Formats: sequence, C-alpha cells, structure tokens
Amino acid sequence: MAAQPLSRMLRRLLRSSARSCSSGAPVTQPRLGESARAASEEVSRRRQFLREHAAPFSAFLTDSFGRQHSYLRISLTEKCNLRCQYCMPEEGVPLTPKANLLTTEEILTLARLFVKEGIDKIRLTGGEPLIRPDVVDIVAQLQRLEGLRTIGVTTNGINLTRLLPQLQKAGLSAINISLDTLVPAKFEFIVRRKGFHKVMEGIHKAIELGYNPVKVNCVVMRGLNEDELLDFAALTEGLPLDVRFIEYMPFDGNKWNFKKMVSYKEMLDTIRQQWPELEKLPEEESSTAKAFKIPGFQGQISFITSMSEHFCGTCNRLRITADGNLKVCLFGNSEVSLRDHLRAGASEQELLRIIGAAVGRKKRQHAELFLMFHDSPLANPSISSWDPLHVQGLRPRMSFSSQMVTLWKGCRVPQALLLAQQQLGSGCFQRHYTSRADSDANSKCLSPGSWAPAAPSGPQLTSEQLTHVDSEGRAAMVDVGRKPDTERAAVASAVVLLGPVAFKLVQRNQLKKGDALVVAQLAGIQAAKVTSQLIPLCHHVALSHVQVQLELDSTRHAVRIQASCRARGPTGVEMEALTSAAVAALSLYDMCKAVSRDIVLEEIKLISKTGGQRGDFHRA
Repeated sequence: MAAQPLSRMLRRLLRSSARSCSSGAPVTQPRLGESARAASEEVSRRRQFLREHAAPFSAFLTDSFGRQHSYLRISLTEKCNLRCQYCMPEEGVPLTPKANLLTTEEILTLARLFVKEGIDKIRLTGGEPLIRPDVVDIVAQLQRLEGLRTIGVTTNGINLTRLLPQLQKAGLSAINISLDTLVPAKFEFIVRRKGFHKVMEGIHKAIELGYNPVKVNCVVMRGLNEDELLDFAALTEGLPLDVRFIEYMPFDGNKWNFKKMVSYKEMLDTIRQQWPELEKLPEEESSTAKAFKIPGFQGQISFITSMSEHFCGTCNRLRITADGNLKVCLFGNSEVSLRDHLRAGASEQELLRIIGAAVGRKKRQHAELFLMFHDSPLANPSISSWDPLHVQGLRPRMSFSSQMVTLWKGCRVPQALLLAQQQLGSGCFQRHYTSRADSDANSKCLSPGSWAPAAPSGPQLTSEQLTHVDSEGRAAMVDVGRKPDTERAAVASAVVLLGPVAFKLVQRNQLKKGDALVVAQLAGIQAAKVTSQLIPLCHHVALSHVQVQLELDSTRHAVRIQASCRARGPTGVEMEALTSAAVAALSLYDMCKAVSRDIVLEEIKLISKTGGQRGDFHRA
C-alpha cells in the first residue's frame, strides 16, 4: 500500500482536468489558443501515467470474488415523509431511538475512512435524506474529502425545490428522484400522501440548475402503473432525464407478490412497439442499469433488472444504515455495527479489519431471492402466458385445464392435486348447460362422476346458439378474428348504499384509509383495463378511453358510480364498463368497511352500448 498516496494524488490530478460541474460543462476550460488535439493528448498522457503507477485497489474493499467496492451509500435517517406502498407499511416502521443513530461526526468519520481506501462515489439515502436538518452541511463536509468524485442523493423530491440551490452550492453532483406515476390522483394513492406537484417542481428545478441527466426512478407494478411506461419514456424527448424503470422487488412490509412484477423484457417490448428504433447504449461494468435512447430524444431510459437479470457479478456497492450497520448486500441479512466499534474507541486499522472481514464474507449473489423469483410461475416461460394479471390475456395455445396443470407444477402444488385433476379428465373445468328451467340441482353443478349433460325435457340449445360453448359442450372463447373493427362504447353504473356514518366520513374525506372516492375511481379505471384477466372468456380489448365518475347522493347516503369505456375493435366493451363499475363499488366498500359492514352494493347494470353487429342498446 506504499504507493497508495502517489496513486491517489495522480487520480485527483486526472479528475481535476476532466471533472464537470453539475451542468456538464468542464470546470477548467482550455486556455486561449490551446488546440483541442493538444488537450486530448495531455489527458491521454496523464491516463497512461496513472495506469503505469496506479496502486492496487484496497484489499479491505475487495471481496473474495475480486469485486472492488468503490461506491458507498449512506442512510442519513430512517424517517420518511411518504408511505409508498412498495416500500413500507401504511403505519410506517418502528424507528430506532435517536441516540442509536449515527451522529454527523460519525457519518463523516466513516466516510473519510472509506474514501481513503478507494471509495470515490457516495450517495445519501434514507428514509428521505432531505428531511435531515443538517443535510446541506453533510454534503459540504463530504465535498472536502480528497478523492471523492461524486456526491449524490436519492430523494422523493418533496423538499427538493427548497433545498437544491443550497445543496448544489455545497457540492451535490448527482440527483435521483423517485416518481412512480404521472397521474396526481394515482400518486396520492401510491404514496398515501399529497405532493405530486412538489415533486414535479423539484425535477424542473434540478433541470434549471443544470443537472444532466436528472435521474427519475420509477418502480413498475403490474395493475398500477405499467400502463404509463410510454408516458414516462415520452418525457425524455424534450428533457435531459434518465427515466429508470425498476423491477418491483421484495422488502419487509410491502406484501411483495411476483404477479405484481413487470419484467425488464416485457417493459422493453412495450416501449419498442411504440419506438422500434430504440437504441441500446454502452454501459459501465458496474452499472445496475441497462440504458437505451430513442433517436432524436434529449434524454434516455434505463431498466434496473434486480429480479429478472441480477447484476451481482459486477456489484461495487456497500451500504451504511442510519444506525451504523455495514451491509455488503442489499438483500443480505448479515450486518456488522460500525457504530458500536466507533463508540468503543476502535482505531482506524481495527475498523478496516472489521470492514475487510465483512466485505470478504459477501456472497456471489443474493441467491435466495434470485431462486425465489426464477422458480415462480412468472419467470417460467411455459406458463407466463397464463398470468391472471398479464396484460396480454389468455392465449389459446393451451386448454384452460392444461394451463392450470402447468401453473400448479410451477407453484409446486402437491402431486396429489395433479393426479386428482387428471382423474377428472382433461375437461375438468367444463360445465354443461341446459335450457330446462326445472332441471334438478345436480345437473347445474360439476359432477366428478359423469360429464354427460342431463337430458333436457325441451329443445336443447346448440353451440351455434350458445356462443361461449363449443360443439362438445366445453367453454370456449368466441372467434372474433373475422369481425370488422368498429367504434365501440359502453356505459355502466352501480350504487353503494353507505349508511349515514360512513357517508359523512366519505363526504368530508375523513376516513383513516384515505380518500375513498379517489381510490374507487382508480380501481374502476384499472379494472376496466384488466377485464379479460378477471372474466375468463372475455377478449382483451385495447381501450382508448376509460372514465369513472362518482357522485354523492345525500338523500340515500349513497355513492352513484358511472363507468364509461371506449375502444375500436371487433368486440364490445360492455364487460369492461360493468367490471369497472363493480370494482369501483367493491373498492368503496373496502375503504368503508371498518366504519360499517352494513353497506349494500346494488343496481350494477349496463346503461348503454353502441357499435357492433347486434345494434345499439340504451336502457330506458
């Protein structure tokens, strides 16, 4: 390590010649008359000299797989002013007593030690780091550390507009802003707080102050915001943004379910359908993001593939929690308390030995998490086409029962269930129909003993009359491939009788769960878009418009819901409108059930439909 000081001095010299300010403009401009070629040759000579005289990377920050850790993330606080659904439970998390958190001096002492050993990038995180009162001072102190190239922050953006000018002056050089939706009402639903416009102001303030790119982190969740991928990508046309789509990952309290995860490849396919000319950009070895650019756009998009294509092999990150624990892997359970050793008076060399031992124990990859995902049905290509929440819907290449067998195998359901299913026959989910009004109850139910329909007393309906039944009496989707595309529209309604107490709370927006009307509206919109996943024989419809309106009826202590859907295609959208109204009503019930369970859902009905061969319908 004797050559280390010389190496660091050379690195600093090289960086000072190439370091940029936050706007991307060089800090040191070439002197008048100096040619660009001469400047380039000087930089090349310095780089060559550095390569020849560079010291080995710190052994304390190199793990047993040869990964060199030059990036440190420091959590400044456990507190957050939002309650994002994928991040923490609604009630928040138990907070560590203040006395057990790192002090400002302890943070700087550890940062100084890590930078001395080779860390050249520090990112401040939380909780929400910008709610820490001395965050500007911490950035200013970090800026003085020789060898530290980048100081970044990951923030939810709520306080960014107010603090960013001071942070930039103190030395902040990179910004990541979390934003999962461009719809204000949906923002409030996801984060359980208001503040959408403050976040947008923060993004524009960062652009105004010259940060380039401004990174926008978007966690993509199926059924919630995957329909906004194109809207986010379109932002990069005129703004210097790096919109980073992050695969939904498990954390304590976020009720992670693999069905909510939208994979990188699925997101990429969606965006490529709109912009087929999308270009892949080169990436650094230790990068966590796969970067792309739409030609002619100012910014770029990236994908962080933590679940589907992990990047453990090139990981160069270490983390220090707000209470002073060193984490060598985000998903690992092993932590070592640097705070305790600091407060016990450990010397610098003792701390380095502790850090080196922790880094040396780092695993090759977050194996348990990786296997959990890759053993899931979503990760199995043979069954990913039958995902109840998949936007593409059912594909007719496999029978419904065969798909269920495959799904069960992927989920490791006991073999006894599979054998039972096979004994019931390949048509175990088929149901036979009869036109008899007085047929006995057994003929209406599935019977494992016999699949023959009861003999009807009157004329039996044929498969031509029952459009969702094939010639053998099995359920089937209608083939609409030859039908012409026409404009379709439908309106449906529902009524929720809340009772006087729940109605008053909804009217005043005083429910503990939040704004019931906003949640119900969003639920209705989302339900319309996934109707084909909820109603087995419905076709997937590419909706051009969904509108859900809720109206308070004080005379009945009720909420009236009206859902409107439009599309152009070979099949109608009345099921989408009905599903939208029904799910909006159910969501309203869910929001109010803690107040009263004496709530009635009624009058779910189709109001009108237009378009199609069978003509229009308008309820009197």
